[in-house]
Amino acid sequence: MKRIAVTGGAGFIGSNLTHRLISEGYDVVVVDDLSTGLLSNVDQGKSALHRVSITDSKALGKALIGCETIFHLAARGSVPRSIKNPVATHEVNATGTLNVLEVARANGAHVIFSSSSSVYGRNMKLPKDESMWLGPMTPYAASKLAAEGYVQAYAKAYGVPTTLLRFFNVFGPRQRPDHEYAAVLPKWIWLAMQGEPVDVYGDGSASRDFTYVDTVLDIAILAMKEKVLTEGAMNLAYGNRISLSDTIEMLKSHFPNLQVNYKSERPGDVKESQNDPGLLKTLFPSIVPKQFEVALSETVQWLKEFGQSVANGPATVD
Repeated sequence: MKRIAVTGGAGFIGSNLTHRLISEGYDVVVVDDLSTGLLSNVDQGKSALHRVSITDSKALGKALIGCETIFHLAARGSVPRSIKNPVATHEVNATGTLNVLEVARANGAHVIFSSSSSVYGRNMKLPKDESMWLGPMTPYAASKLAAEGYVQAYAKAYGVPTTLLRFFNVFGPRQRPDHEYAAVLPKWIWLAMQGEPVDVYGDGSASRDFTYVDTVLDIAILAMKEKVLTEGAMNLAYGNRISLSDTIEMLKSHFPNLQVNYKSERPGDVKESQNDPGLLKTLFPSIVPKQFEVALSETVQWLKEFGQSVANGPATVD
């Protein structure tokens, strides 16, 4: 049985991925320090949990022994959090990735790495494509770009097989909704469920290329099965340009009394986001993404039924 590792496997995307891999019969190793991930997200009866940080190179090496593929999802997320503590963000996102690559180099493992569209930063041209210049505006974005550099360097210098995926605003079930740095969609849905108003930073015209987590899993697992390697990075988003105002209107179909507070824009927030999915469709022509409204409805329904299972997790204290 093929042994697969998922760093950050107790988190949002990682736990969805581990459950999918387990259902397909893989031997799954979960690496997570549970600093933001949830123990309840890990099926310890069907996977091996190693509660270690990716910043601990020795413990990481022991945890990943024998793994043929490493889905490297562990990260210290959030732009505002990185502005508060840039050094901690760098240690996890950049140095932690270097540690993962060192293990892969020693073991000959395929690394499938999750980067972020935030690396485009100051480049305001739309839609984004992989040939464009990059201009990080925050420590989070800079740490992800540093990690991308290491991924590409290890591919060239050591022949480590790598797949570099840039995520754009991934959302869906299992995403924590209730902490300071929660992503916008689960936070809004959670507040609406409690009858609380939601905050919009700016006038609502800002846009996002939202990507449903199931689509991310389809692509990541296919990359593993068919060993789809990337020469550089590949943007993982399908060219949606959905404004925050339009998203609010869609949420009102589920929460008719939803109230909105408009606030000043936050430093570091990207105004517009949209991908050119040309390369994505070339490398993964068989994947068809779910329509945003359908995926949003599924996420609302999941949070209504199971939201308490991912709420009240570890505090993200800096």
